[in-house]
Amino acid sequence: MKLELKNIEKSFGEKVVLKGISFFAHSGEAFGLLGRNGAGKTTTIRILMDVFPAENGNVLIDDAPINYNKIKIGYLPEERGLYPKKKIIDQLVYFAQLHGMKSKEAVKAADYWLERLDMTQYRNKRLDTLSKGNQQKIQLITALAHNPEIVILDEPFSGLDPVNAMLLKDVVKEEIAKGKIVLFSSHQMSYIEEFCSNIAIINQGEIVLKGNLHDIKHNYTRDKLILRSDREDDILSDLTGISSRTETGEVLIQLDSPDKKQEMMQYLTNKYDIDELKVFEPSLNDIFVEYTGGEEKGGKK
Repeated sequence: MKLELKNIEKSFGEKVVLKGISFFAHSGEAFGLLGRNGAGKTTTIRILMDVFPAENGNVLIDDAPINYNKIKIGYLPEERGLYPKKKIIDQLVYFAQLHGMKSKEAVKAADYWLERLDMTQYRNKRLDTLSKGNQQKIQLITALAHNPEIVILDEPFSGLDPVNAMLLKDVVKEEIAKGKIVLFSSHQMSYIEEFCSNIAIINQGEIVLKGNLHDIKHNYTRDKLILRSDREDDILSDLTGISSRTETGEVLIQLDSPDKKQEMMQYLTNKYDIDELKVFEPSLNDIFVEYTGGEEKGGKK
C-alpha cells in the first residue's frame, strides 16, 4: 500500500499554513515527518486523518482518493486525550468500538495489548493512578488496538524510561514487520534515524527536504574524516589547523577536497594505531538545523 499526500494546501483566515505539501510512504516502512513548532506538521496530520479538509490537494491510497470507511488509522497524539477518572479497560474498549470493533473483539484486543505492554495489572485501575509513562502506554494501546493500516506516532517516546522505550521500540518494529505504514513526528532525532528510511522536513509550510535518509547523508560533500584512537592528542598536534575535537570526543579532520580521503586515511593508519576511521556524515540533527535554522535538544519542542 502506498500513502501519498499530494500538493496539500491549507490556510486559516489570512494565514497560509501549508503551501503544497507532497510526500509518500509505503507499507512496511516508517516515515519521519519533521519540523519546528508551527511548521505545519500537526495540520498535515489532521488533514491526513480527515479532521478537516485541505483547500487544495489530495490524500491518496495507491493513487486513488483515500476511503476513510475502509482504511483504518491509529493516532498517538502528543497531547494526550484520555479520561483520567475512568477505568482503563472501559476506555480502551470504548475507543476500539469507535473504530468499528464489536464489544467482544474490542475486549480481546485491549487485553492482548495490555499484556503485550506489561500493563495487565492496571486493567481495572483509573488512568490517573498511573505514572506518566504508563499513561503513555495506555494511550498507545488506543492507537493500535483496532489494528490500523496506518499508524501515526507524535512524540511516542515522551515520558518513557529506557526499559519502556525499548518495549515501545519492539512494538514499532513489529508493526512495521506486519506491513503497516508508520508515520513518526518527533523532535527526538535518534529515534527517527533508528526507524525511518525516508523523511520529509517541513519549514514554514513547505517541504524543504525529503527522500531516503541514507542518500541524503551520502550526498553531502565527503571531505571530512572522523576517527577514534589512543593517540588522538598526537594526531591533533600533527594535523594542527585541519583537525578538531567533536562534542562526543572524536577527532574531526577537514580535507582540502573529497579526493584526498584515501591519501589521508593511509597516512593515519600507517603512522598511528587507529581504532576507528571513517568518512564523516552529518547527523539528522545537523541536517535539521541546516534546513530549519533551529536546533532540537532532548526531545523538547
